[in-house]
Amino acid sequence: MKKIYLIPAALVICIAIIQACTKLQPAAPADDEILDGPVAGLSYDQNRQFLAGDIAFNDEIFTSQTGLGSIFVATSCGSCHAGDGKGHPFTTLTRFGQTDSTGNQFLHMGGPQLQNRALPGFSPEQIPAGATFSKFTPPANTGLGFLELVSDADILAMADPNDANGDGISGMPNYAVLPSFATAFSNAIPRNGKYIHRFGKKAAAYNLLHQTVNAYNQDIGITSTFSPQDVYSGLNIDPEVTDNTVRNVVFYLQTLKAPIQRNQIDATVIAGKNIFMQTGCESCHKQTLKTGFSNVAPLSNKTFHPYTDLLLHDMGPGLDDGYTEGTAKTNEWRTPPLWGLGLSPNSQGGQYFLLHDGRAKNIEEAIQMHGGEAAQSKTKFNQLTAADKNALLKFLESL
Repeated sequence: MKKIYLIPAALVICIAIIQACTKLQPAAPADDEILDGPVAGLSYDQNRQFLAGDIAFNDEIFTSQTGLGSIFVATSCGSCHAGDGKGHPFTTLTRFGQTDSTGNQFLHMGGPQLQNRALPGFSPEQIPAGATFSKFTPPANTGLGFLELVSDADILAMADPNDANGDGISGMPNYAVLPSFATAFSNAIPRNGKYIHRFGKKAAAYNLLHQTVNAYNQDIGITSTFSPQDVYSGLNIDPEVTDNTVRNVVFYLQTLKAPIQRNQIDATVIAGKNIFMQTGCESCHKQTLKTGFSNVAPLSNKTFHPYTDLLLHDMGPGLDDGYTEGTAKTNEWRTPPLWGLGLSPNSQGGQYFLLHDGRAKNIEEAIQMHGGEAAQSKTKFNQLTAADKNALLKFLESL
């Protein structure tokens, strides 16, 4: 005789509830709608290190008991880079004290970065009298590992300091002294003992270790063996973050995936890309770069599309804040990558805050604020028909 098994009513109800809840759960966002997440192809051990770096970057909030301050800007890395995206005016940094390539003249008074917050019982810094300063909005983090692996030779090939080809574009690298804790890239091409730097608004950071160490120390007031000086007392103190944590964060930043363009086959987006090229925007915002060799296979010898040349360009008097870093002039800024641009409002409170200090509230406004070497491209943009302008803007929003 065939046996008949009865399923308890309670179990049937539980299954039904689970299925109903599953149907009500929102779908996960598509990869091209978010900036965070690892590059594809990492090994098991690399994924573990990525996760450890992710936790240190996004989940660890420092307090006075764990080394915060006494003066600081933020309490965590992720507070300035929500979802690994661009920062907001609330998280904008203030840097001060250097007007030319002779160096920062206010290091003894807290330069180069203003720590505008303080623990109870301490006073936040003020910009010293006579110091020039500039506001820097935190950039997006994704795809940085690819940019770190662009060779010096390729960067120099894009440079044209004397505008030899007569196109009005004369980008050049920012050369600065190698940090004592950093190892030069194997393909580095130094000049007079200085090395090409590539990260930051003025390209003042050499690599992602340099960028990370500076952020811990200058943003959160956290010392490490790499940068042991306390920002409040000026004294060298015991490290407040381990070397292992610093290196995990560096690996996390190196292996965050590159932003993925959306609507790539949309006819208007394709037309807008062509207009982008025709107006000369690609002269600085280079579409395609390539990486050199890396021990991280998914980053090694790859072609990618960041829309930057990693060079400094004269952006005209309107964007001259009177402050600089390294060998950059006060009116020179590193070409920011455009990939991920269309997702910027996701981390900026639902709207754009563009250019180095967030002064532009939309993409067209940012274009209109371009000057110097970008003036010719801006003129061509202003001569476009309304339809062509819309196509170009739609292309930029797809990045």
